[in-house]
Amino acid sequence: MSGDLLVRARAVELILEGRVEEALELLSKHYGVRPPRVKVGLPKKHARSLACYDPSRRLICLRSSEELRNPMVVLHEYYHHLRFTMGKHRGTEKHADKYALESYRAYLALHGEGRVKTGGD
Repeated sequence: MSGDLLVRARAVELILEGRVEEALELLSKHYGVRPPRVKVGLPKKHARSLACYDPSRRLICLRSSEELRNPMVVLHEYYHHLRFTMGKHRGTEKHADKYALESYRAYLALHGEGRVKTGGD
């Protein structure tokens, strides 16, 4: 498994433990970008979404505190942050979903191999 997927798997673990800021710091250090901030509460125009990314404020907005422990949501929005910060196309929803899913699958693969520590171990 690549070093990138190992970092992403660790980020999933941190998110599941409720340590979102740590996960975003880890990812951002790995990619060499500033981490986004995280806020619970959505802008009105995104009220139907689980989350959104505001590039002008480098801010991931989540619908509720439940999403703070949802790696699929957090990593989806982090992908948008990463693409925007690196000056590339903001990325499609499909690519953001793929990034989050690959990260979660890497976590599951490592967890099954006993290589990722969980909070209770």
